Amino acid sequence: MNAPLKSQDLPEWRLDDLYVGRSDPRIETDLTAARQANDALVALKGRLVATRAEPARLGALLDEGIRFYEDAANHLYGVGAFASLSSSIARDDPAWAKFEADLRARSSQIAAESLFFTLEINVLEEAEIEAALTAHPPAARWRPWLRRVRLSRPHELTPDLERMLVDRGPAVANWSRLSDETLATLTARVGKESLTLSETLNRLSDPDAARRRQAANGLAKALEQRTSTLALCLNTLAFEKEVEDRWRAYADPAASRHIANEVDADAVAALEAAVVESYESVSHRYYRLKARAMGRDVLDHWDRNAPLDAAAPRTYAWDEARAMVLESFAGLAPKFADTAQVFFNHPWIDARPRAGKQSGAYAHPVAANRHPYVLMNFMGERRDVLTLAHELGHAVHQTLCAPLGTLLSDTPLTLAETASIFGEGLVFERLLANASPAERRGLLAGKIEDGINSVVRQTAFHRFESRFHAARREGELSPDQIGGLWLEVMGESLGPAIRLNRGYEHYWAYISHFVHAPFYVYAYAFGDLLVRGLMEKRREDPLGFAPLYENLLAAGGTRTYVEALAPFGLNPREKAFWAAGMKQLERLVDEFEALV
Repeated sequence: MNAPLKSQDLPEWRLDDLYVGRSDPRIETDLTAARQANDALVALKGRLVATRAEPARLGALLDEGIRFYEDAANHLYGVGAFASLSSSIARDDPAWAKFEADLRARSSQIAAESLFFTLEINVLEEAEIEAALTAHPPAARWRPWLRRVRLSRPHELTPDLERMLVDRGPAVANWSRLSDETLATLTARVGKESLTLSETLNRLSDPDAARRRQAANGLAKALEQRTSTLALCLNTLAFEKEVEDRWRAYADPAASRHIANEVDADAVAALEAAVVESYESVSHRYYRLKARAMGRDVLDHWDRNAPLDAAAPRTYAWDEARAMVLESFAGLAPKFADTAQVFFNHPWIDARPRAGKQSGAYAHPVAANRHPYVLMNFMGERRDVLTLAHELGHAVHQTLCAPLGTLLSDTPLTLAETASIFGEGLVFERLLANASPAERRGLLAGKIEDGINSVVRQTAFHRFESRFHAARREGELSPDQIGGLWLEVMGESLGPAIRLNRGYEHYWAYISHFVHAPFYVYAYAFGDLLVRGLMEKRREDPLGFAPLYENLLAAGGTRTYVEALAPFGLNPREKAFWAAGMKQLERLVDEFEALV
């Protein structure tokens, strides 16, 4: 028997090294410092364009201005992170919600004063910038950041319009806040219990089919009661995006995300095509095999992540999970484990589930001069051990690239998921290596399901978003219409062996990425398949791989994804690259089939 997990034994973070509370005077000190850095930057207004014919002076002004810009960002990010972190564990506390909203508005007003700077940079021609960086070498370190700023050049508006969008940003963000608070206060009636969203989602992996069904139906009912509010949030934010995209002349709703990720639309299309072409050989076939293993013809949707038998699955104490993650990271290189260990030595992880705490998990960067924090809801499942590895992978990545400074360490999403998914892979290798023959089938099933959830499911999410945003251009969608799109896209990805029972049409409503970060989700598939390529390179040359991998992480956002992968001999612009990753998943399904 597994010992019951005691939530009181799980860590909670302390944010004292940021601020000790809402009234901490250091908050005002940092806001003042941000305003002063911005004032110094504003003093340079007009001078970039005025000195465009003098490369050495222009280079010196660029270097000085970017340093002011980064200094202001460091102070604002610290205050913003404190508000966000504090609110994320108290979504049921109106005082924290007000604090976060008010601080967001104040920070936005301060940041708005520096808006002119990137606009002035983009008035300059490419040759003028290059000449300035050459004539003033200290400015050359900012070349990667300037490259990213320049990507938005064709889509910028007039300074007045850009300022208007910044000023109204906090008001628009309240739609995301409404969605968050609606989900954070959600409780589902499951049997005689009243469960939070995180607890209900976790129950969907229960070994007891009746308990899974109760959880699925309870969640469906709870979501249905809230879909009018959640659909309004999604519709409104999509319309806001549509209007801004039209003014900025983006070719399609995902274009701005591609630019932010520094990824080619063709590469994302190649990824999507490779995954969709593999639906039948990976997800459809796996679920047929899982149904057979469970003695069924068809699985209900709540069986998708269920254990293969009714025996209680192995659970893990927090100390076991910590040891497993650290040992796995050390197997790659001691530096990765040493960096992760620091997060356990300090109160930088919040793992205890509780009322008011938001569901999910994240590693939250603050600024390069301050450490990240990790949030998760640890229930003791195998999946939670992997989630811990995932988020600590992020934290290690953010720590390794911090010496670059806040601007240069900022990593596009397509590479930001690399260390996290790689961390999961390392822990899974250890789980599998220590498994008995009887445990191996269950672990293999879990690994395939993780791959399907990261690649197939997230690609389906991307396709759902694409169809939703296309339909939204014709007018607001009702909850039933949104649910219809959801059923269509998820049915395509899951295949005929999964029955989408009544109530599943509401499940789109708890996917917060659709509200917070439109078209973010393909980054998970991108990162998973990219890591499969890196894992293969590690198997080929373990000793030679570690320094190359550390170099990739330490480079932060200074390289494009193509440049970052070139030392490994990988080319993500080719469909064959993504197809090879799907073939790896297919081989896992082959291995599972041999055990069924």
